[in-house]
Amino acid sequence: MDLGVRWKLHGDGKSPAPGAVVRPDERLTWPRTVGLGAQHVVAMFGASFVAPVLMGLDPNLAIMMSGVATVIFLLATRGRVPSYLGCSLSFVGVAAVIRADGGSSATVTGAILVVGVVLFLVGLAVQKFGARIIHAAMPPIVTGAVVMLIGFNLAPVTATTYWPQDQWTALLVMLFTGLAVVCLRGFWSRIAIFLGLVFGYLISWIFDLTLGKIHSADASGKITDHWRLDLSGVSKADWIGLPTFHGPSFQWSAILVALPVVIALVAENAGHVKAVGEMTGDSLDDKLGTAISADGVASVLSTAVGGPPNTTYSENIGVMAATRVYSTAAYWAAACFALLFGVCPKFGAVVAAIPGGVLGGITVILYGMIGLLGAQIWLHGKVDLRNPLNLVPAAAGIIIGVGNVTMKFTDTFSLSGIALGTLVVITGYHALRAFAPAHLKTQQPLLDEGTSSYDKSADGSSDDPADGSGKP
Repeated sequence: MDLGVRWKLHGDGKSPAPGAVVRPDERLTWPRTVGLGAQHVVAMFGASFVAPVLMGLDPNLAIMMSGVATVIFLLATRGRVPSYLGCSLSFVGVAAVIRADGGSSATVTGAILVVGVVLFLVGLAVQKFGARIIHAAMPPIVTGAVVMLIGFNLAPVTATTYWPQDQWTALLVMLFTGLAVVCLRGFWSRIAIFLGLVFGYLISWIFDLTLGKIHSADASGKITDHWRLDLSGVSKADWIGLPTFHGPSFQWSAILVALPVVIALVAENAGHVKAVGEMTGDSLDDKLGTAISADGVASVLSTAVGGPPNTTYSENIGVMAATRVYSTAAYWAAACFALLFGVCPKFGAVVAAIPGGVLGGITVILYGMIGLLGAQIWLHGKVDLRNPLNLVPAAAGIIIGVGNVTMKFTDTFSLSGIALGTLVVITGYHALRAFAPAHLKTQQPLLDEGTSSYDKSADGSSDDPADGSGKP
């Protein structure tokens, strides 16, 4: 059985020739491959370490399980889809909602574990029936609206939890991170979040030295005098040791809040597989279902031991685009680095010490970017918001999700925010579509332009009458 762990040496193994690429089944010399692996780990540092902190989970365990998840993904796809799986930011809002309702870390990971199971089943369905079933149930108007409400639902977390801890540090970090994203080029722009973290650390340290303690809310929300940067936990942490494990706990209310994120994860995986296929020149359509299932299995395994869920990382696509090296050997090296970082508690303590003001500045941009990915899905799908069939369910669902509207059904069961907003978007769209006049339905194809190739035959024809090709 070919597991994709054998690589041919590309050329002399030193660097690709002008215009050449290192394919997934090739590699450079091992020292260069290891160096590229380290670069991939650095590329996902910012988001993958911020996410578990925001979710209240162990960052050491998060990085360790990201390495395990990457190995699972590479084996499942037989080394054909170069990708790193890091902690998913899509669940940050879910974790905040669950904790606000009194849920523990076990409740958070239990709810996300169920999402991982559902994602795995979706992947199996895609393998069996093709990507058409995804886009028939969740066309771009639905997917974009759900991603948008998930991101914008996080706004109160920044406004009430992080920003008030140190507003001036938050403002400076926001400005620096924004400049880094826009002005830096190539690899450096891909790690802008990480650079923002480093800048925030330095600014907090300088402010502590020059201005002394700050009188503001601490991480618990209590107004007190405290240091912006508290590294006392770093000195106490061991250099080598296992992260903190815990089992999941299952509550229906938490599960219902988390389930809508399945839509975002499917969109992330489909986009990643499509992008990698275009970059390498290989058709990876047959691996879409496998990639989704592998992501589901990796998330189940991670949350079963108390870690966060995982997903494919676009930051690493940027590294591949800059280096033109798509070798999966580099991702194996990255996974090994992640496992080593995972057994270093001192490293996790440094991550856990990120000042609240720093998180405030970063999350202003990060959460907004998550929400605006929904708008990007609409643009790519050429969604016409002048069409009331698209406008009405999206508008209603987004306001419900962002405003955290609640529907109480019984004394013990209610739906609100992300869960209720997603339900309104999906059921509202399909219900309205069933009764809408024909001229409103013909403007929206079931498949967006970027994924229609998954279900086209070899001669380019399509069996979907909604694609406008006129072919049978």
